[in-house]
Amino acid sequence: MKTSFIEELRWRRMLHDMTPGVEAFLSSGQKKGYIGFDPTANSLGVGNLVQVMMLVHFQRAGHAPVALLGGATGMIGDPSFKSKERKLLSKNILKENLKAQKSQLKKLLGESITILDNYEWYKNFNFLDFIRDVGKHITVNYMLAKDSVKSRQDSGISFTEFSYQLIQAFDFHFLSKNKDIFLQMGGSDQWGNITTGIDLNRKMGGKNSFAVTSPLIKKADGSKFGKTEGQNIWLDANRTSPYKFYQFWLNSSDEDASSYIRIFTVKTRSEIENIESLHSENPHLRILQKDLAFDITKRVHSDEAANNAIKASEILFGKGTKEMLKQLSADELLDVFSGVPMINIPREKLNSGITALDLITQSKGFFKSRGEAKKLILAGAVSINKTKISIDTMISLDDFLKNKYLVIQKGKKNYALAILE
Repeated sequence: MKTSFIEELRWRRMLHDMTPGVEAFLSSGQKKGYIGFDPTANSLGVGNLVQVMMLVHFQRAGHAPVALLGGATGMIGDPSFKSKERKLLSKNILKENLKAQKSQLKKLLGESITILDNYEWYKNFNFLDFIRDVGKHITVNYMLAKDSVKSRQDSGISFTEFSYQLIQAFDFHFLSKNKDIFLQMGGSDQWGNITTGIDLNRKMGGKNSFAVTSPLIKKADGSKFGKTEGQNIWLDANRTSPYKFYQFWLNSSDEDASSYIRIFTVKTRSEIENIESLHSENPHLRILQKDLAFDITKRVHSDEAANNAIKASEILFGKGTKEMLKQLSADELLDVFSGVPMINIPREKLNSGITALDLITQSKGFFKSRGEAKKLILAGAVSINKTKISIDTMISLDDFLKNKYLVIQKGKKNYALAILE
């Protein structure tokens, strides 16, 4: 028996608002529902994953999800709750963005997912016909009353972005008339645009249509979701590595992880409650965060990427081994140890051999002094490539990972990366 879509959203904390009659509409057989994605970048971000998961749960409830890419609306820019105008993107950039996002959506939702592009019905639409046949049905006063526009009245909004609401609204009418899609979903910031579409569809003679929105995700401490150290977290491995992607979820607070595992995974209620119970017994083991991080990294990237991320985390924070280090690629090494002190080692230093003590003190800063380094080595608190060293340990080219890197560890959590010049 299929789970009710709305009930699924409720317990997963993914339901913000809906129009009257949605549950009755969905209970009368398989329905189509869509969510729009604007191609503002050549990758979706973790914020987009909320909407992707709405489509996933819609599909699992026995319905037919549709992803609408904004080839047309992306040329304008959604002003919803943005403090200033978006930078207009060129057609070539939009084309590349659309291609990349389409590939990501198919990976997450399956090759059979229906993906449409609203440029297909706008490319031959005459501007005068649009403002005459569509614009006539929605008043300026109505559009100004929407929160997404109202919030920009002091700072100003161009006619270009002001028109976005009407164009998105027409999408809904077009899809209901031509594709039998009567449900639009989205984030709560899209409520005004979606309900404008419902009103426009009714005024243009369309059938009754519906809306469902999810809440905007915020961290428990009130900070913005989807960023770490000021940087966006992307689904594209070239923009955010699988390791950093994994770490983003792993570093979640207990409260956030409890919400995220409901929103971003397809685990059942009993599975999640069991994980939370195990976590509460030994919170220091971070069972909840580890399960969450592995699940999402596996689905967005791959099993291999998720397992490599775990290995990299164990190298940094657990009982990593030299063999684990050897398994990492050069890019993964640099990614794992990004931000740690770098010690440049001239290649000629290895010609006659160099002691570990001399090597690790080539650069000032990681060790306060040669004396401190010597003291820590004698105490067994210094390792190279996860192997403890002695004062007499000699370093050769064979010790360098990928013939270029040495991982130096001081104590449990302090690292530096020696790079052979």
